[in-house]
Amino acid sequence: MSSKHLFLDVYDDYLLYAKKKQKNQSFTTLKYKFDLHILPFFESMFIEDITSKTIIEWEDYILSQNFSNNQNKSLYYALSGFFEYCRIFYEFDKTIISNVGCFKKKYEEKKYDFYNIDEFKKFIKNVDDEVYKQFFNLMFYTGVRPGEAMALKFKDLNHGYINISKTINSHGKREIGTPKTYFSNRLIRIDKVLERDLINLKSIYEKQLAFHDDLFIFGGIKPLSPSTINRRKLNACEKAHIRPITLHQFRHSHATLLLQQGIMINEVSKRLGHSKTSTTLDVYSHTDLAQEKRVLDTLNSIRFNCFTTLKYKFKSILKRLKSL
Repeated sequence: MSSKHLFLDVYDDYLLYAKKKQKNQSFTTLKYKFDLHILPFFESMFIEDITSKTIIEWEDYILSQNFSNNQNKSLYYALSGFFEYCRIFYEFDKTIISNVGCFKKKYEEKKYDFYNIDEFKKFIKNVDDEVYKQFFNLMFYTGVRPGEAMALKFKDLNHGYINISKTINSHGKREIGTPKTYFSNRLIRIDKVLERDLINLKSIYEKQLAFHDDLFIFGGIKPLSPSTINRRKLNACEKAHIRPITLHQFRHSHATLLLQQGIMINEVSKRLGHSKTSTTLDVYSHTDLAQEKRVLDTLNSIRFNCFTTLKYKFKSILKRLKSL
């Protein structure tokens, strides 16, 4: 009779395997998911004792946490990937999880909070440190991801463009890695005011250390940390008496601003680094309501003009008939 394999021991081997196969950021995210939401449930079990009933119980456990559909889905595929490894190296029957399937989607009201231009101006006026002020300006006026902004160096700023070619992990050790997808590598044109203000940050660092282009735009020798950025953000929101939004929602704010100004969806998609315009449309479907009034105004204008034209023609006919 073959010996059984403890889930925790197999997981340790799986981490060595996954680290060779995945980018640093993807591996860090995978480990984060396992350590928080998968390992606590399975770690003391033997993989040979796991059944479809066990998977159903785990899914019920995850559902009790009330995560979003996307998070549930990502956890399911993380566990499924682990069991694929077990199938290859431990002759594990992967149908145990595939027969159960992914989480059933629950209804979610999409909530994409963002600042409009007036709200942002009110917010930014209350950011009292120039480095942090320009960080938020960059987020709002370019739509870069928070990790992409934190990873920017002065050598990435050239002739009115910023070069997005790296990002910083949001979990665990803050290592610099490649962007989220192939399409995330991009050049973004920035406005003249933002370009001037970013260049002016050099003088701040020159007072403290010998300046060189390999310094981080936001932080100098080390990039700013998300926790300190968030503290500055919340402080500014409190002073401005405005609701706080997440760092990622500054990206939503930029995209919404452009779409509401009538910028073509394919241009917005390229700027955000999306691989498909359908992704942009799906994420920013909330702007449909903002566009609704413009559509209605256009239709009302067309209908009113048609009605006015017919009314004028009818009056002309009546006038001619009376003159006979």
